[in-house]
Amino acid sequence: MRVGLGTGSTVAHLLPALAERGLPGLRCVATSPATEQAARELGLAVETLEEAGGELDIAIDGADQVDPRGWLVKGGGGAHTREKIVAAAARSFVVIVSAEKTVPAIAPPVPLELLAFGVGSTLAHLAPARLRDVPPSPNGGLIADYLGPVADPAALSVRLQATPGLIGHGLFPPEMVSFVLVGLEDGSVQRREGAKTPAARADAASGRSS
Repeated sequence: MRVGLGTGSTVAHLLPALAERGLPGLRCVATSPATEQAARELGLAVETLEEAGGELDIAIDGADQVDPRGWLVKGGGGAHTREKIVAAAARSFVVIVSAEKTVPAIAPPVPLELLAFGVGSTLAHLAPARLRDVPPSPNGGLIADYLGPVADPAALSVRLQATPGLIGHGLFPPEMVSFVLVGLEDGSVQRREGAKTPAARADAASGRSS
């Protein structure tokens, strides 16, 4: 299988468990240099999305927020642009979160990745937003956060995506998600179905779901 590996604390637990299985022929695509390094150190075969043929069987990642409709916020680690590309390229996108990541409604901050050129103008158009004091992304983009209200994630997604200078944002629509696994406090796991279908996958890859 061709497996997309996300970034963050969830994937830090996933990688050793995946490596321990010793699955022959497993091909991984990492969403960040940190994930790629950790995967290689565990003996997992890592390649680029292009080397994997541009399509993955499954992608597995965490999330910062999950609302009842299946909207996600990702990007606490600043890897949301690559994470969204990998999720859109996967036939199945599985999200694993702990119970505290489930929320009644999406709230700020929403992570952003911005071009360095004209960033002051871009931030003004995205207001209220501010840059994070962190290194640039692996793509060379600047990491910022949108801090305004998120009454309608779909409408905000369209607004953010239409802003010149924005490379990517951390709102992931339900159509990108196959299912969410929620680890509950009693140790059980709740499965929430997403809305990802083959047609939705094609829309997400083309950008129509944003």
